Amino acid sequence: MKTRLLPCAHALSAAALLAATLPALAQTAAAPAPRVPLHPEVAALLAEISPKRIENTIRTLVGFGTRHTLSDTESDTRGIGAARRWIHRELQACGQAAGGRLQVAFDEHTVQPTARIPTASKVVNVVATLPGTDPLAKTRHFVVSGHYDSRASDVMDAKADAPGANDDASGTAAVMEMACLMAKRSYPATLVFMTVAGEEQGLLGADGYAANARRSGQRIDAMITNDIIGSPVGDAGQRDARLVRLFADGLSPLLTAAMAPPTSTTDTAQQAAVREQLQNQVRTGGMSDFGANQLGRHLKEVGERYLPGFNITLIQRPDRFLRGGDHLPFLNRGFAAVRFTEPFENFMRQHQNVRMEGGVQVGDLPEFVDTAYIADVTRINAAGLALLAMAPATPDNLQIETLSLGNETTLRWDAPTDPRVAGYRVLWRDSASPVWQGHRDVGKVARVTLPDLSKDNVIFGVQALDAAGNASLAGYPLPLRR
Repeated sequence: MKTRLLPCAHALSAAALLAATLPALAQTAAAPAPRVPLHPEVAALLAEISPKRIENTIRTLVGFGTRHTLSDTESDTRGIGAARRWIHRELQACGQAAGGRLQVAFDEHTVQPTARIPTASKVVNVVATLPGTDPLAKTRHFVVSGHYDSRASDVMDAKADAPGANDDASGTAAVMEMACLMAKRSYPATLVFMTVAGEEQGLLGADGYAANARRSGQRIDAMITNDIIGSPVGDAGQRDARLVRLFADGLSPLLTAAMAPPTSTTDTAQQAAVREQLQNQVRTGGMSDFGANQLGRHLKEVGERYLPGFNITLIQRPDRFLRGGDHLPFLNRGFAAVRFTEPFENFMRQHQNVRMEGGVQVGDLPEFVDTAYIADVTRINAAGLALLAMAPATPDNLQIETLSLGNETTLRWDAPTDPRVAGYRVLWRDSASPVWQGHRDVGKVARVTLPDLSKDNVIFGVQALDAAGNASLAGYPLPLRR
């Protein structure tokens, strides 16, 4: 994109300067977000996603009667124990059929008593890991989850049937479908496919995994949970099979707490540095530019590109009003994490005992899920994950120079250590826009000046690109004042 050079300011009247400046800004701001061609390997992956396999997985999970976290763990036919062993076997079989690279394991956590756990109990996730192939990129993890536990009307009822076809066999089936298909492929970064337990009892399985990841220093660049993605039909009969909600808000409770002044003298230098970084981001208008926000923008752009006509509604909330899902334990520990959920919820199909009421069937049964719709949401997940796992990491130490007053914008970042980085893309948008509106590819540089874009007027982001054009999540540049 060519930059329009403006006449010298001293040669123009104020009106002429304004007339010369505004067209340049308008021309730049109108530049569309990059519309890169579909990646043939990703397109092939999406074509393999099968609504029939998804349906079979959902019906098998429903067949265990209940998958309540506190239900039977010994039976081979009923309860959460039978369900998790079946998931483990299925993922192992997929991995073996794909060449043995998929590593399947039980991820077990002992949970102490809570309001929804009367005695100390084991919560067991089933985790399938596809290690990355690049020596540098494989330490970066991209996590996708669905929860395989279910519940009846009474959250403590571990005996009654709780089919959980939509909540959340739908998300579990999506994750298993992705794991089995992506295991046949290779990606530079590591992919983690999680089916978690304990969601209905307080996000317990996800919390255990996220806590361990933070303690061990595991790098999680992005996390997606799929929870209630089974039907495009709402309780008032509204229907839109080309719409999904994506909850993406990076200003999590943890970040909000970190914004507060220190409460003691025991804060470490690292905590103080994190607090200063967060404060600088909020002070410069970056409340909508944390990791989860950038992940949401990526998934919306990619999903709508690979599924033309499908609309992804970005909602700047961590989750539905006063409710939560398995991405929150990750978000609350500083990881970029988001949630996919169907466009309209039908609460007769959620958290209900199976029964007839007034001649109406109540309960979360498989006949009320739409597997073609689930397959489309799965495709959005798979495309977003695959492209991120192929791309370089977000540039480090992004900054906007504020050494002197001026209407131009100078951005800088650290030179790449990853040899796969072929260049960088600067993005921008109006402060009120939820998505990027303009871009400029600037080559393999570590500093660039944009004479026609003012940091006062737009929000910036920067992506790293590889030679094939695969782009990282965007990063937000913080002010450089010295």
